[in-house]
Amino acid sequence: VQLQASGGGLVHAGESLKLSCVASGSPLDYWPVGWFRQSPGNGREAVSCISGSSATSFYADSVKGRFTISRDNAKNTVYLMMNNLTTEDTAVYYCAARSYGGSTSLCRAVHSESLSWGRGTQVTVSS
Repeated sequence: VQLQASGGGLVHAGESLKLSCVASGSPLDYWPVGWFRQSPGNGREAVSCISGSSATSFYADSVKGRFTISRDNAKNTVYLMMNNLTTEDTAVYYCAARSYGGSTSLCRAVHSESLSWGRGTQVTVSS
């Protein structure tokens, strides 16, 4: 499966952005999908993951209450709605998926070679 993230941009603190992750080459119906981010000088970290059926989701503590992950399997797309952005959310955001497991296990597998990664999209939040 090939993944492509989009929707990043430059916003001011307190504003919102909605990221999209579109898959091609294979349906994502039962695959857990997640959003991860990496800022300069830091390692890649999990932001949020969602199970194939949307029944479960995982959020990093830093984004709980501000970010919402969702998916539309008919469109082979997973979204990340980001509200009340802060400068600490500035990073390159990536989506990733794998063919097994759930939302929490996917987010915990950030360094696993079992994940299929897409190209990232830059999110920059100015103060």
